Amino acid sequence: MTGVEGRVVVVTGAGGGLGREYALLLARSGAKVVVNDLGGARDGSGAGTSMADAVVEEIRAGGGEAVANYDSVATEDGGAGIIATALDTFGAVHGVVNNAGILRDKAFHKMSADEWGAVLAVHLYGGYHVTRAAWPHLREQDYGRIVVATSTSGIYGNFGQSSYGAAKAGLIGLINTLAIEGARYGILANAVAPIAATRMTEDVAPAEVLEKLPAEQVAPVVGYLLSDECTDTATVLVAGGGQVHRVQQFQSKGLTFTGTPSIEEIGAWWPQITDMDGAVPGTNPVG
Repeated sequence: MTGVEGRVVVVTGAGGGLGREYALLLARSGAKVVVNDLGGARDGSGAGTSMADAVVEEIRAGGGEAVANYDSVATEDGGAGIIATALDTFGAVHGVVNNAGILRDKAFHKMSADEWGAVLAVHLYGGYHVTRAAWPHLREQDYGRIVVATSTSGIYGNFGQSSYGAAKAGLIGLINTLAIEGARYGILANAVAPIAATRMTEDVAPAEVLEKLPAEQVAPVVGYLLSDECTDTATVLVAGGGQVHRVQQFQSKGLTFTGTPSIEEIGAWWPQITDMDGAVPGTNPVG
C-alpha cells in the first residue's frame, strides 16, 4: 500500500474543526474512516448525532468510505465501542487519531476538581481508552499508526489552561512510551500540536490572526504521520498557518559531582548546571 489508501483510520472528535479536516483528507486519500463525535458543546456538555453524520455524508458524497460513531472517548466502554465500530464495519483498524477534546479554561486557583477531571477525562484518558482498545489489533497485525493531538499549552504552558496543558503534556508522555513498546510491532506513535481556527480557539486569538490559520493546513501533517511512508516515531510537531516544525527536549551538559553536594554547592554551580550552550537531545538515563 501507499499513503493511507485502504487503511482503516479512527478519528475522534471528527464532527467539526480539525477532526473534520483530518477525516475528509484521509477519505479523499483512500482511507476508510470512522468519524467519531459525541456531538456535544465545547465544554463537553450535551450530545448528538448530527455532527458525525454530516461528515460521513460529506465523505460518501465525494465517493469515500466512512461510518459514524457517537461514543464518548472519556470512558473505557466508549473507547472500546469506537474501535468495535471500525472492526465491525471495515474488518480492521490501522490508525487512530486522538483528536477529541473539550475546554474548561479557568485560572488554577479558581478551578474545581470536577473541572480539572472533566478535561483530563476527554484528552488524556480519552487518548488512553481509544488507543488501548486498538492496541491488541495493531500488535497482532504488526502495523499501526497512533497520532495524538497535543498543544503548545502542554509544551510551553498558557494562562488559564492548567488542566488542558497537563492533559496535552501527558499525551506526549504517552506517545513516547508507545513508540518504544510499539517499535517491534511496526507501530508508530507521534504527536501534533495544531495551531488553527476552530470553535476551540475562536475566543483565544484576534479574528485577524485566526483567519490566517485554516484548520485544513494541519491535516496533511496528520495524514503523513498515518501513512505507510512515515518512519518517524516519538516525534512532536507544531503545525499551523502554513508552518510545520518539530519540538524536542534537550539536556544541558550539566555537572557531575563526585559526592553528595550541599545546597550551597548546587547554588554555586547553578549557572553551569542550567547553561544550555552545547545542549544535546535528551535521553532517558535509566530507559
